Amino acid sequence: MIKKLAKSIREYKKPSLLCLIFIVLEAILECLMPFIIADLVNKVKDGCGMPVLLQQGGILLVMALVSLTCGAFAGFLSAKASSGFAKNLRHDLFHKVQTYSFENIDKFSSASLVTRMTTDIVHVQMSYMMMIRVAIRAPLMFIFSIVMAYIMGGALSTMFIIVIPFLAVGLLLIARKAMPTFRKVFRKYDRLNESIEENVRAMRAVKGFSREEYEKEKFGEAAENIRKDFTRAERIVACNTPIFQSCMYFNMTFVLLIGSQLIIKSSGATLDVGQLSAMLTYGVQILMSLMMVSMIYVMLTMSLESARRIVEVLDEEPALTQPSDAVTEIADGSIVFDHVNFKYSKKADRNALEDINLNIPSGATVGILGGTGSGKSSLVQLIARLYDVTDGRVLVGGRDVREYDLYALRNSASMVLQKNVLFSGTIKDNLRWGNPEATEEEMVEACKLAQAHEFIETFPEGYDTFIEQGGTNVSGGQRQRLCIARALLKKPKILILDDSTSAVDTKTDAFIRQGFDRFIPETTKIIIAQRVSSVEQADIIVVMDGGRVQAVGKHEELLERCDIYREIYLQQTKGGEADA
Repeated sequence: MIKKLAKSIREYKKPSLLCLIFIVLEAILECLMPFIIADLVNKVKDGCGMPVLLQQGGILLVMALVSLTCGAFAGFLSAKASSGFAKNLRHDLFHKVQTYSFENIDKFSSASLVTRMTTDIVHVQMSYMMMIRVAIRAPLMFIFSIVMAYIMGGALSTMFIIVIPFLAVGLLLIARKAMPTFRKVFRKYDRLNESIEENVRAMRAVKGFSREEYEKEKFGEAAENIRKDFTRAERIVACNTPIFQSCMYFNMTFVLLIGSQLIIKSSGATLDVGQLSAMLTYGVQILMSLMMVSMIYVMLTMSLESARRIVEVLDEEPALTQPSDAVTEIADGSIVFDHVNFKYSKKADRNALEDINLNIPSGATVGILGGTGSGKSSLVQLIARLYDVTDGRVLVGGRDVREYDLYALRNSASMVLQKNVLFSGTIKDNLRWGNPEATEEEMVEACKLAQAHEFIETFPEGYDTFIEQGGTNVSGGQRQRLCIARALLKKPKILILDDSTSAVDTKTDAFIRQGFDRFIPETTKIIIAQRVSSVEQADIIVVMDGGRVQAVGKHEELLERCDIYREIYLQQTKGGEADA
């Protein structure tokens, strides 16, 4: 895990190493100063003059200033290195997620990935900063202080080492109790973020059903659960401080008591006042360095679960892989489903699609009809290889989609999904997602084809109108038409509309389909719809039910021999007559 995370340090190795050098210098100077102070105390006791005091004081002042400067540089460099490490780690995590298929995203959930890129990385960043600064300084201070304490006090210094096993046992017990709680907290963070994400996305539904109070209570309960777990964990970790303080005060009292007796009995021959003062200072440094180690240990305990969650994302292998000799040219828009079976998860009990066999010629208009859960969306997602088939194969342009370069395939198979997404930026910015090099004339042509040009012209700023995140400042029908125009700008060989005209009226829907026939006759058009009127003019209509193809044919043929199609048609036409 450490090796995997260390790869993200990269260009910040230099500030990390420089930080270590300054920390070593700072630790050496801090450990030498008590030695000089002890010598000064003894000289004062022996009646030295002002010149000696000024000389010794000057040395101490220079050492203090150099130590302060080293500490400041170390602080600056550790902050730079840890922030850069977090930036690289976030970059690596985001780039890894971009390689994921929908199957990988489904495994983690979007809320969990957001938590890992934010909260978890912050914890790891703080741990790294403490490791390159405090985790080096504390052991050095401990070792230097032990050596200097033995030089100054001899066997009396052994007392500082005796307490270490007690402290180690206390630390291990604290970590053993706290670690499971921290694991639970991070899982609850994921659920809290999922609740927030769900609430924000469904804000219209929440307000439409006046469920604000219910959502507040649900959020409050999730937040309270996190508070309780964190309080429990922090309460356990807080035991660390009293344990160390008890050991420190016991040591100080013991050293002061025994040391004073030695000074009195030996008249300063065995131990003098300067040595005792240095011993006390080194004792404080030893125990403070141990307390720093305990703080690092606690921080690492907290961040260990975060690090594990980050590495879990970095180690996840994309479910879809690029072939070694990827084909980059798609011959045409022909599509063949050859005995295709598909399930979203290997652990799933049943297939989402069962034994699909279809042959769609290039340039055909195909309508797909069926009830909710019949497998319509699952079917078309296999064309652009958003998922891979479980069994069988899908061919585009005469080749298995698994032979194509993913970018080339998806660039040739343009999809407008059920959930239409617009991004914050102008209408032009959103349209250029389809083609970054598109001219204004091409954008206008695509929008006219998608029946979007007319309403865009009604906006005061036209194509420069700013779209809020998610397209919240345009209607559902307008959003759908802009997404269709964006897809058309790719000039794809295959255009897939996954129920993406559901929010527009039947007249506009008809105009869009007529535009397709006139302007992109060579493009294979696949239209998933709930309305028979959206697909009845199609060259091929596919009726699906329960993940299977129940019938294939033209409108008149299906009316005669497909009960499902006939029932849908009669329900919709009778409903239309009743409305009239």
